[in-house]
Amino acid sequence: MQDIDLKQYIRGIPDFPKPGILFYDISTLLRNADAWQLATARMARAVGPWQPDQLAAIESRGFLTAAPLATRLGCGIVMLRKPGKLPGDTISLSYDLEYGTDSLHIQADAIKPGQRVVVTDDLLATGGTLAASVALLRKAGADVVGASVLIELTALGGRNKLDVPVHSLLSYEE
Repeated sequence: MQDIDLKQYIRGIPDFPKPGILFYDISTLLRNADAWQLATARMARAVGPWQPDQLAAIESRGFLTAAPLATRLGCGIVMLRKPGKLPGDTISLSYDLEYGTDSLHIQADAIKPGQRVVVTDDLLATGGTLAASVALLRKAGADVVGASVLIELTALGGRNKLDVPVHSLLSYEE
C-alpha cells in the first residue's frame, strides 16, 4: 500500500471551470477509502513534526483535509470562512485576487495567543488565499508553523508568497 502513486486517484478535467484551465479533481481520491486513508496518513506524517495545537481549514475543501488530519494528530480545527458564514464576533482580512478582492473570517475566540497552527487546503496555486490565511491567523494571535495541501501547482509559484514551511502531498508542473 505504501508504494501507491496517489496521482492515479486524481482526475484531470480540462477547461473547468473555464477554458484553458486543467482542474485537478480530488473527488476521485476522496471516494476511494484505501487511497484516502493513505493520503491522510502521509499528510499526518508530514505535519505531525510541526506539533500543531490547531489546524486552520480554508473554506471549503480545506475542511476535507483538516478533519481526518486533526483526528490523526489529536488537535483541533478552526475554520477560515467567507463573509457571513461564522456566528459571533469575527476577525477578517481582505486580500486581492487575480480579478478583484475577497475576504476571510475567523471567529475572534478561535485561537489562543501563541497557539501553533498549521493551515490546510486542497490546492496551492498562486498562493494568494494561503498567504491571506497565514496573515489572518497571525492577526488572531496564532503562531503559524506551516501549511499543508493535497496538491501544489508548482509552475504558479504560490509557495513563494508564503513565509512558512509548506508540505504538498502531490505536485504538478502544469
